[in-house]
Amino acid sequence: MSEKFKQNRRKFEYQGRTIYEWDQSIEEINIYIQPPPGLTSKMVACEITPTQLILGIKGNPPFINEPFFSTIKQKDSFWTFEDGIIHVTLQKMNKAETWMAALKGHLNQNESLLNEEDKKKIMLERFQEEHAGFDFSGAEFTGNNVPDPRKCNY
Repeated sequence: MSEKFKQNRRKFEYQGRTIYEWDQSIEEINIYIQPPPGLTSKMVACEITPTQLILGIKGNPPFINEPFFSTIKQKDSFWTFEDGIIHVTLQKMNKAETWMAALKGHLNQNESLLNEEDKKKIMLERFQEEHAGFDFSGAEFTGNNVPDPRKCNY
């Protein structure tokens, strides 16, 4: 994973320890978890429901057992174990919905500023998708608030 994409990740920390990192796009939520050393994919227990992530090591209580910020498309969501990272890819039920956190109750204190940045990113993705061939990479929004990417009609 390139450093460019890692910069857009948000961290959820508990007692000074990073539990997971996450990011979002117009259609997906990605959760990245650094497992303990020596863990292999065969040792991972992961269940993804439309509303919940249950993840841990087989035979042990789950490390994460939390509801998602919003609902997801279960059949289009999955997890992988690659380069020593557990990567959970979730398909949003509502395209262009801006999630405040990957999991409910895991909001960061500076979330409102980050949420505005995500809205901008998702809105630009929507523009690019709807107007293929145009370059919106340098586009900016004016005003105090970015419109909701799900509801904006332009």
